[in-house]
Amino acid sequence: MNNLINDIKKELRANMNGVASAHARQTEDYRVNWGVELPRLAKISDEIVKNMMPASSEEISLRALAQALWNESTRECKILACMLMPAEDFVEELCDIWAESIRTEEMATMFCLYLMPKLRYASTKAFEWIARDEKMLQNCGYLTLCHLMRKYPFSEEAEEEFLDQASASLDNRYAIKALQIYASLGEDNARKVKKVADYL
Repeated sequence: MNNLINDIKKELRANMNGVASAHARQTEDYRVNWGVELPRLAKISDEIVKNMMPASSEEISLRALAQALWNESTRECKILACMLMPAEDFVEELCDIWAESIRTEEMATMFCLYLMPKLRYASTKAFEWIARDEKMLQNCGYLTLCHLMRKYPFSEEAEEEFLDQASASLDNRYAIKALQIYASLGEDNARKVKKVADYL
């Protein structure tokens, strides 16, 4: 595993963006940040999947690799972990552990973009997180809902809970973003968001 991680780091270093890396070091809390852009990370992720054989007892699984990458204090390794983790292997307990370890808004965004929408329990987790007091977990919850509501309509109960929670979280820009997306999905939704705004 260590050899594979080192090979991946060499590839990341070779694709380093100096300007982006210097800027990001000033604004984000990563021990290492090479500033590699997302399209290149997606290609590296595809190459890793293509080059890895189906896992056996002697071989490294994608799940184990993704977990090892997530444990690195490196921006690019963590993003690759989100891209590589197989949804069927990402149990709810592990999902909570990853989410609770997130320290930057960028990583919350990557986690919710590349991994959360693939999970069968994503909606359940999102609603759990928006009801929590921890700001970063709330961010993850609202970001996840932003992706899910574009694909699936809310049930009446979920819709009511979303509007209640979001209206109480207007100091959170991701709650506002989720309300904006929800309102854009239909006139009835827009009227409900307007009622929330008028009530406040």
